[in-house]
Amino acid sequence: MTIDEELNVLETQLRRLKIEYEIFFSNPQKRPPTDVEWKVLTLLRKFSDGGRMSFSQRFRYNEIAQRYAVYSDLWRKKARIREEGYRRPQDAILSVQGVRLEEHEAKHKTYGVRNVAASDGQPFVVHCAEPKAESEQVEKLFQALSEAKKKAGEQVSGSLDSFKSFVEKKTQEIRKQHSCPRVEYSVEVQDGKVKLRARAKV
Repeated sequence: MTIDEELNVLETQLRRLKIEYEIFFSNPQKRPPTDVEWKVLTLLRKFSDGGRMSFSQRFRYNEIAQRYAVYSDLWRKKARIREEGYRRPQDAILSVQGVRLEEHEAKHKTYGVRNVAASDGQPFVVHCAEPKAESEQVEKLFQALSEAKKKAGEQVSGSLDSFKSFVEKKTQEIRKQHSCPRVEYSVEVQDGKVKLRARAKV
């Protein structure tokens, strides 16, 4: 089975796990779907180092893993409420509401999950001096830009290679123009539109 096929299986198992947990929380007689969750965790651990994956596969894996982390955090809260009973009005609301990714941030990282997108009004920032030698930084910047555009409903255009070439050229131009050691790149969302900004950094 190829990596892409296994990632397809992981996505399918995660969807099934979400449904199973919804059934579990709506039926007091049901047992938690630990067998399905074990399968999901096994696949997440298998690819956690990202060593055998291409950039696009790693990007897809991170999205799936982050989704699981958000779900897991909510399930843990709902399970605690189910065991201890409702102590506050908001607990009752939490026990029946669905998962909305934009409202529930996982408080822990899960198997290589990176929160790289601009969120809560805070821009994603990286510094580059020699982009060719800092390919991981440039990949994170590309990933953050792509994620932000997806969330904003904008089209993600261009490949990682073309983006790397752009960053290399832009970094050289700004460093030469301002005689600065590095360049600060930030992914920002303004008026609902995603912007990539480059600034000279001392």
